Amino acid sequence: MEETLAVRKLDRLGVVLVAGGIVATALLPFIYVKANRIAAGKPMLLTQLLPQPSVAILMVLLVATALATLFLRNAFIRLGLGTLCLAALIVAIGLAATAATPSGSTVARMTPGGSFWVLLGVIGLIISDALVKIKLTPWMRVAALAAYTALLAICLSSGLLDSLSILREFSTRADQFWTEAVSHLLLALGSLAIAIILGLPLGILCFWVPKLRAIVLRTLSLIQTIPSLALFGLLMLPLGYLAANVPLAADIGIRGIGTAPALIALVLYSLLPIVANTVVGLEGVDPSVRDAAAGMGLTRRQILTGIDLPLAFPVILTGIRIVLVQAIGMVTIAALIGGGGFGIFIFQGLGQTAMDLVLLGAVPTVFFAFSSAVILDAVIESIQGPAA
Repeated sequence: MEETLAVRKLDRLGVVLVAGGIVATALLPFIYVKANRIAAGKPMLLTQLLPQPSVAILMVLLVATALATLFLRNAFIRLGLGTLCLAALIVAIGLAATAATPSGSTVARMTPGGSFWVLLGVIGLIISDALVKIKLTPWMRVAALAAYTALLAICLSSGLLDSLSILREFSTRADQFWTEAVSHLLLALGSLAIAIILGLPLGILCFWVPKLRAIVLRTLSLIQTIPSLALFGLLMLPLGYLAANVPLAADIGIRGIGTAPALIALVLYSLLPIVANTVVGLEGVDPSVRDAAAGMGLTRRQILTGIDLPLAFPVILTGIRIVLVQAIGMVTIAALIGGGGFGIFIFQGLGQTAMDLVLLGAVPTVFFAFSSAVILDAVIESIQGPAA
């Protein structure tokens, strides 16, 4: 009887999310109106913008979403309200920025404030919680990611958000942005590919030779403890010496700064998860399966390629997922040594005290990392599903 009721006891996660949203709305500015890109700006609360119809609609949807999160058990209703609230939030910030921008001004900047980012995070968590409760299949989650990405793309292409400072920064650096986006992804994916080529055979060797396993894993663990900037610095000297004394090295792009030290450092950081997960995955294969295969006359190589690796593949893929998300984030630091990527915007923004330029590098980095995690999680679960 109780299971059929539409109303439930207060959701603990919902209480935390709603409380966070209320505090952010009451105390943090929704938007900053700046005279230029480095000015402090005038903070404006969401409640101060209530005369604007889009903000009034947003407030109504925020209240409805909060009540649904606290009291309703139906995940579909919570998902629908959360999605409407997300769309209203994006529309409201865009229209508020347009309304606050002086006519004809090219230097004024409208920056989203703390309450916008908190509300964006709260609504995103509400939507994620609803999707989890609906129990979507792995590829349905990927479809949901694509749908929300399409929603954002529509808002961006419509010009609704053009008055926001981050879009102003993008408009003046569009060509450089796409160049650095390609560099960022190539560096992340390239380091991942090299790490797989090196780490998979090394993991297999560690599984076959237990005495070697401890040495390799301890060495790779030690590398993980070295801060990224320190590792970049350690690589710069030998690579610079190599480039200065070996013409062929310089001809193929090896330098003390640039892509080479960044790529090597990323590969070194990526080896441990791949090697360790390969060993764990192979150890998880039932020995009786190997014995049966050996009894049928299969060679060690045939057992590895036909039995061990297919059965261990989901665990190995989990390590690859960790590496990819880690690499996408770490490429930003490579910008400090000329490696390129979105980190260029982040460090330029920090140097110029222009936080909107920082966001231009940080937001796509977070998006790519999150999207890659969702997609690889779906691949892993779809592989494990039939076995379960």
